Amino acid sequence: MLKVLLRQIVDRTDRALLPIVASSRLLSSLYYVTFSVRFQREHRSVLSGRLAYWRGLGTVRHSSPLLRRNVHRLEKGLVMRPRQHVFAEEYIEETVAELTSLRVAGGLDPSEYKWATDVLAEYFMVVTETAVIGRARAKFGALGAACRAGQDMASVPRPRLEGIESGVSYEEFMALCRQRRSVRWFEQRHVPRDLIMKAVDAAAQAPSACNRQPFMFRYFDEPNEVRCIASIAMGAAGYADNLPALVVLLGDLSCYPHEWDRHVPYIDASLAAMQFMLSLETLGLASCPINWPDIEHREREMAQALELPWHLRPVMLIALGYPDPQGGVPHSAKKPSESLLRTSNDYTP
Repeated sequence: MLKVLLRQIVDRTDRALLPIVASSRLLSSLYYVTFSVRFQREHRSVLSGRLAYWRGLGTVRHSSPLLRRNVHRLEKGLVMRPRQHVFAEEYIEETVAELTSLRVAGGLDPSEYKWATDVLAEYFMVVTETAVIGRARAKFGALGAACRAGQDMASVPRPRLEGIESGVSYEEFMALCRQRRSVRWFEQRHVPRDLIMKAVDAAAQAPSACNRQPFMFRYFDEPNEVRCIASIAMGAAGYADNLPALVVLLGDLSCYPHEWDRHVPYIDASLAAMQFMLSLETLGLASCPINWPDIEHREREMAQALELPWHLRPVMLIALGYPDPQGGVPHSAKKPSESLLRTSNDYTP
C-alpha cells in the first residue's frame, strides 16, 4: 500500500513539474539529471557506441561503418546532376586509408571490398586531379585494385532503367500488405533456417542512412530460449509459450561517432523489419512484431539474457512461424489515408 501511495505522489509531482521543465532546454536537462533517470541507459549506450566506433577503425572486422558511409557518399557524388569535377576531397584520403587498413587487417566481407574498390576506381576515373586526390589515388593504386577499372564493375552506380523490374502491381503489393497481420498463434512446426536467411536477404535491401545498416537479427528457435526471451517483453504476455521462433532486432550504436545519429539505428532497423515481415509472408510464414518500450529492468534483463554490449540495443522482437489456420487475428482497423497525409500545418489527430 505504501509503495502505491509513493508512486502516486511521484506521478503527481511529475505532472506538476512538466509545464515548468518543458519550457526550456536547460530545465529539461536538469529534470533528467535530478528527478528522472530514465535516459541514463541511452546516454551510456550512445557514449559506448561512439567509443566502439573509434576503437574499431582499421581493425579486423566484417564490415566498416566509416567505409560504408564514405563509399555511399562517393556514389551520391557520382550520380549528381551536374557532377562536380572535384568532390569528396574532405574524406577521400580517409576512405582509402580505412580500406587499406582493413585490407591489411583482413576479415572484410568480399562483397563490401568489391563495392568499395569498384566505386573508388570509378571515382578516380572521372574526378579531376588535385593534390589531395592525387595522394589518395596513389595509395589506392598501391592496393592493386585500380587495375580492375572497367572490368566487372558491377558495383558502380547505374541508370535506373538498368535496374531490376519486379513486375509487381500496386494491387498485388497492397494484397500482400493486407495479408500480413500480426499472428499470435502458430503451428508447432520447426521453421527451416534457410527461410529465415531468405527473409533477412530481403530485409537487407531496405534503405539505410549512408548504407551503414546498423542492425542485426538475433534468432532463436530452441523452445526454452524462445519462451525465456519472449517473456521479457511486455507485449508477449499470454502467448509467449506458443511461439516456435523469435527474432530480437538489435540496433548498433557503434556505427556512429556523433550523438546526432543516435536515432538512426532504430529508424533503419524498423525499415528492415517491415521488409523482413513482408518477405516472411511470401515464404508461407507469419509474424508478430512485439513492442519494446524503454523500461530499465526489462532492458537490463534482455541485455543479460543476450549478453549484449552497451552499444547494442533492442529495437523490437518479432515472433514468427507457420500460422495456425484457426488462430484468431485482430482486425486492427487502420486510419484512412486522408488522416495520415497532411498538406497543411494542421497536425491535430
